[in-house]
Amino acid sequence: MSAAVSGRGTVRTREQFEFIADAPLDVAWPLFGAVGERAWAPDWDPTVIWPAAGTDEEGMVFKVVQGDRTAVWVNTVLDRAAHRIQYVCVIPDLVITVITLRLSQTGPATQVAVTYERTALADAAGEAVTEMAGRDKAAGPVWAQQINHYLRDAGLSR
Repeated sequence: MSAAVSGRGTVRTREQFEFIADAPLDVAWPLFGAVGERAWAPDWDPTVIWPAAGTDEEGMVFKVVQGDRTAVWVNTVLDRAAHRIQYVCVIPDLVITVITLRLSQTGPATQVAVTYERTALADAAGEAVTEMAGRDKAAGPVWAQQINHYLRDAGLSR
């Protein structure tokens, strides 16, 4: 885990992981939108604020309950041509997170590279943010297992 502490004591972390989704890019791509992720991530249940149609698109705003807090998410990049998705997530008074996904075709499968950048919004939030970063670092195998299980069960895997 890479963590930095500013002169004020604010914690900032950056974690990366990669995995293979066992499906072509055109099949895997929509599964990394906020709505598409519902298909394979068991506890993922966003409440879409905008757009009214509840579709994955750049500028989408949604909320996710996380324990006793509610996180507000914005899809800041949904660039199909560049195979890049980015979200900014804020848990007030705790953390702001930027999550960037880069997808690329690799043979009949899709390579997924994920980066989590977290910044504590208060000095007292540093320990919680460091714990989140530890979970981020370990998330790759979990994501791979969940999405590949879904792809197999749905008959979509390569």
